[in-house]
Amino acid sequence: MKTYTFPRGGVAFEDSAVPPRGASVTAFLPALSVLPLVQHTGPKARAVVSPGEAVFEGMLVGKGQGQGSANVHAAVPGRVLRTVTWNMPGGRVNEALVIRMEGAFDRLGKREDDHTWKYLSPFEIQRLIGEAGIVEMEGSGHPVPDMLRALTKEKRPLTLVARCVFDDPWLAADYALCRERLDAVAEGAAILARASGAARVTAAISRREKALSKALLEALKGWELKASCVITGNRYPQRNRRELEIALRSAEKGKKDQTGTFFILGPATLAAVRDAVRLRRPILDRYVAVGGSAVKTPQVLRVRIGTRIGDVFAECGGFVGKPRLIAQGSPLKGRRVLDMDEPVTKTCYAVYALLEGRERGAGAVSCIGCGECRAVCPVGLDPAGLFKRFQTRAFLESEGWLRRAAECHGCGCCEAVCPSRLPLMQSIINLGKNDD
Repeated sequence: MKTYTFPRGGVAFEDSAVPPRGASVTAFLPALSVLPLVQHTGPKARAVVSPGEAVFEGMLVGKGQGQGSANVHAAVPGRVLRTVTWNMPGGRVNEALVIRMEGAFDRLGKREDDHTWKYLSPFEIQRLIGEAGIVEMEGSGHPVPDMLRALTKEKRPLTLVARCVFDDPWLAADYALCRERLDAVAEGAAILARASGAARVTAAISRREKALSKALLEALKGWELKASCVITGNRYPQRNRRELEIALRSAEKGKKDQTGTFFILGPATLAAVRDAVRLRRPILDRYVAVGGSAVKTPQVLRVRIGTRIGDVFAECGGFVGKPRLIAQGSPLKGRRVLDMDEPVTKTCYAVYALLEGRERGAGAVSCIGCGECRAVCPVGLDPAGLFKRFQTRAFLESEGWLRRAAECHGCGCCEAVCPSRLPLMQSIINLGKNDD
């Protein structure tokens, strides 16, 4: 089967500190959890419980407030001890409920009610997804109901894309989920195809995972979907929307049946949609890759939402030495963790701790003009040139530097190869924000 990819730039990223991705381990339940009211792109959810009140597993504790906001549910039964606040990256303030686990579980270890959805209308499916607080778990946390509403304005045919592209080894948790919950991923795609009116479903899968692609395609066809598979390259950032769309458009060239607009979601989101509609289950847990050179036993854990990151590392045996850097996400574009009480959220797919510092800008020296950043930029930017203009504020609008900076989608390839360890990506993003 032919492989489709994007034309320029990108990196072949490997990391020996990633946990084995073959299977997941269920983590211990947190005795104390921190449940943020912001796990999405928009305004914080409004707390509907107060300190001292008892909560049960799956109970609504935060009500979404309009566009970009999503419901938040208790992942464990217990009692609300207090509320805490802290500053998030970008200056936003988050608020969280601190819950001490106590009492009986309503879902864990029990047979859950199974609901048919084949006769539900798209509106009813959208309502169930909204009530469960389903967000794009592999991205920024954009609420899925908002995405569905936006698609109603589309006049072109719609194709739902199940994005199983593993161009970054720190997507080990998504890979493990695909292996263990393949049927749930396929059913979630079938549900969203009905909810969105998608005419077809395409599975986009990395070239190295051809066995997985065959299994997923068979599972999709089991739901009587018009399904197909596109094999993509492994080069990062193949999973980014721009680069993935390039591959998908290349695959459809010469075909009479055009795919139209793409509705792209990852495996964790698709499985969560299935649980919301079929089991009436909100997002209670998350597959998380835990690793790094400082971690004693790296592994993929299935962690309850609200579990503190310190507890996650303890589950993996703790540290072999004092970490120089603790971060969330991928080293390519993750962010530093400043407090071990920071919790696992719906969008947290990886946490890592390193004995050696890899923080952007740490120990940075002057640009040596090697040109590596230009060679790997998939958009064709000059990261070093933009970085210098950011430093000097020599924006030179007449030369189009601001417009070019706004094209950066923050993949982090330039920083991954920079021998001077310059904070190129964030500088370019900040420069692009000046483009009015």
